[in-house]
Amino acid sequence: MCLSCGEAIEAGHAPINPCLCGAPETRAAMARLEADITRRQLLGGAASVVGLFAGFGLAPRDARAQSPGRPTVLTNLRFFDGTTLALQSGRDIVIEGGRITGLPATGTGPAEADIINCGGRTVTPGLIDCHWHATLVGVSQIAALTQDIGWVHLMAGREAGATLMRGFTTLRDTGGPVFGLKMAIDQGAVTGPRIFPSGAMLSQTSGHGDFRLLNSLPRMPGDAADHTERQGVAAIADGRDEVLRRTREQLMKGASQIKIMAGGGVASPYDPLDTAQYTLDEMRAAVEAAADWGTYVCAHVYTPTGILRCLEAGVKSIEHGQLADDATIRAMAEGGAWWSIQPFLADEDSNQYSDPRSIAKQQQVAEGTVRAFQMGRAEGVNMAFGTDVLFNPSGAATQGRQLAKLTRFMPPLEALRMATGAAGDLLALSGERAPYQGRLGVVAEGALADLLVWDGDLETDLSAIADPDTNLRLIMKGGRIFKEALA
Repeated sequence: MCLSCGEAIEAGHAPINPCLCGAPETRAAMARLEADITRRQLLGGAASVVGLFAGFGLAPRDARAQSPGRPTVLTNLRFFDGTTLALQSGRDIVIEGGRITGLPATGTGPAEADIINCGGRTVTPGLIDCHWHATLVGVSQIAALTQDIGWVHLMAGREAGATLMRGFTTLRDTGGPVFGLKMAIDQGAVTGPRIFPSGAMLSQTSGHGDFRLLNSLPRMPGDAADHTERQGVAAIADGRDEVLRRTREQLMKGASQIKIMAGGGVASPYDPLDTAQYTLDEMRAAVEAAADWGTYVCAHVYTPTGILRCLEAGVKSIEHGQLADDATIRAMAEGGAWWSIQPFLADEDSNQYSDPRSIAKQQQVAEGTVRAFQMGRAEGVNMAFGTDVLFNPSGAATQGRQLAKLTRFMPPLEALRMATGAAGDLLALSGERAPYQGRLGVVAEGALADLLVWDGDLETDLSAIADPDTNLRLIMKGGRIFKEALA
């Protein structure tokens, strides 16, 4: 209801509510108006929008001019389609209107087109990181908890551009206040990847998403929410009713999936790794609310007890899970759950901790990582790649190197599939809540035109992906070219 209508009713001048603000016709008109404003910003008035961000290095830029209305054709290439575990050749890739519209035999595509000669290099789908925190990766934990939120968001915008330049054209954001950044990227004001947002992480009191200091306890009914809750990093919810409320709030904000904390974590000092968090009924509340909106719940959890409880509740995606035992891994496979798993190896690329408790927990997880990858593959669990770089500005740049590490556990193209076609299948669980309509992670007719051109033979070695500054020659997202260095 609009303000004027609400005031009229309260004053008694409108015994019947005349407000049409929520009517389908009004919503449709507003959608057309917003689309027109966006189009004018992108075409005629883009400078007024872009100028706001240019001083921070966030403004989008095309690396290569393209002819309006003409298709683009990538030629002289080999390509990985995101699913088939072999490179293919003898075809061109035709892009029109931001999508792949054809894979004709080489030289048989449209006569009138912008031709991009890939010089015999390898083309892959844009990379997907299924466990990323776009707002929290580029700042330290103390900065995230204490600094002005405007600064935190500007740092996130800068990091979003760097993420795209590493070849990650899509992220599943698994917790944090990312809705504004996603909107700025989608509207063309900031350069960055596509974002599937979870919004605030749902946590029980004392759970992995409870960032309060001990001197904040006890919280009484009239107490204000904690800083991290007010900013949308986490939402503390205890009991079925409160979980329903907080889940629905994230969906209202535009969450494409819901993230819950179902067990202890490494980064948090007050919840031991072995703890089970959220009762079965609380988990089911989140799952039911998400299902009502046609989407799903993913859960931070490491241990067999927590994972099995998640599966029983209907959670579709297990985040981490490195301490799962054989029976639990088989249950994941039999239930068709997804395993969003990261190469947590406690090495030079890991998140850095000073607290001895976190260091000990990190080592415990690392010891389970190798076995988790081996057993997950052996049992045929649906596995997708993620990094979970967190509160680690320098670690963000290791994103591609983390993917390359998967060749320790599997052949290169199988690892690459975890960050392309398999990851795209996981994103598709969002159904109608998916913010982008079209397939992601594949080179196929009708798929969104997110494409990368690489030096190196990715069929035998993924080390090229570890150094995108040198080896990533072309970055295309939605048909727009953001980097071109093929000469």
